[in-house]
Amino acid sequence: MSISAIVPVWNGRHLLERLLATLEAQSEPAAEVVVVDNGSTDGAPDVARARGARVIPMGRNAGFAPAVNRGIRESRGDWIAVLNTDVELAPDYFATLLASAQANGAWFATGKILDPGRAGVVDGAFDVVCRGGAAWRAGHGRADGPRFSMERRIWSAPWTAALFRAELFQRIGLLEESFESYLEDVDFGLRCALAEYSGLYVPQAVAWHRGSAALGRWSAETVRLIARNQVWLLARHYPGSSLRRNWRPVLAAHCLWGALALRHGAPAAWLHGQWQGWRGWRRARAARVSWTELRLDALLRENERAIYELQAPDGLDRFWRMYFLLAGAGAR
Repeated sequence: MSISAIVPVWNGRHLLERLLATLEAQSEPAAEVVVVDNGSTDGAPDVARARGARVIPMGRNAGFAPAVNRGIRESRGDWIAVLNTDVELAPDYFATLLASAQANGAWFATGKILDPGRAGVVDGAFDVVCRGGAAWRAGHGRADGPRFSMERRIWSAPWTAALFRAELFQRIGLLEESFESYLEDVDFGLRCALAEYSGLYVPQAVAWHRGSAALGRWSAETVRLIARNQVWLLARHYPGSSLRRNWRPVLAAHCLWGALALRHGAPAAWLHGQWQGWRGWRRARAARVSWTELRLDALLRENERAIYELQAPDGLDRFWRMYFLLAGAGAR
């Protein structure tokens, strides 16, 4: 089984060098490394070519989703690994994911992603979405421990360092390019859940992620994109009956995320993103995925239980504590 490793890059030459070094050290090496360049100006593509990677120039910063899609279309592997440039992999990362995915018949797999700047702290495990349409990268900012050390079936993997059967993209489609960057992986995960193509969280596979190295975790551009894409996630996946029934969770999630943006000095970016999201509602709605209210509600409630159960033992984050308080009956 061959692996194609796809790395979208926009500058970050020093980060790319580290990632390529960890790819070269894999016990189950990628048959090809495809670096999709989003218009880098710091020599990152030259570094990739010098280390044997195939470079595909996009000619501009088209965003994460279009770059990854281009890489998928041009890859040749039976399995496709999608990697952020600010990731470093343990030497057995691919081997561990591949073995577990094949043994369990999973369509995709991801490992335990740790924060390299804080020893013993999880950056992310898998994605979960609440009824309000806000997503949590499970484990983010939490101390590593037994809760994040159990293998489990999942519907959505962060595309930070994930491995997919190439056939999955023929069945589900590619990333939604209108999202550009952020939440495009959550949109893909929801489509996997609808079609019942499950994945696997494999905590024995370990990687380290610096997080938002290109734009910055709370940059105006990051906040704008997330705020806009949160709206489009609702437009693409929520039946009208679900929106009416879940108006309180939706309002709570979006207002609380706006409050976070305010706290981090980016209220204008949040408002801009919200405006763009609602302005583009009809276009996003025209491509709506065919969920029934019953199926979507069951998935979102299952996700909310996971959020609560993973956070409750050592205290809920302020965002989720307020969300569960404001979302009303049915939360948790």
